[in-house]
Amino acid sequence: MELQGTIKKISETQTFASGFQKKEMVILTQEQYPQPINIEFLQDKINLLDSLREGENVKVGINIRGREWVSPQGETKYFNSITGWRVEKVADNGSEPTQASPSQSAAPVSNENPFANDDDDDLPF
Repeated sequence: MELQGTIKKISETQTFASGFQKKEMVILTQEQYPQPINIEFLQDKINLLDSLREGENVKVGINIRGREWVSPQGETKYFNSITGWRVEKVADNGSEPTQASPSQSAAPVSNENPFANDDDDDLPF
């Protein structure tokens, strides 16, 4: 799936005790009723946001992820997240999009869907 909009906010990288990293970007969709959509970029995909700035128009390749979690009290809860795996800058004049590239110091990043073969996710968030 893809979302297109204007970058409203790019957060700082969050690093967890396990070494897991994520960075979030909020885009404002361009439709009759614009929506602020939060998109997570995980692990090596956070580098895709290095060359982007707030106010730029982008097209983002996304996956919608869902998880089931059972609390210690036995209550089942469901969580959804939107995960980005590709970002393209879109020219303001409506011409073809250009691929956003990570900073020069970053390692090469694949545009392959990292979640294509995932069957299960046991994270509670």
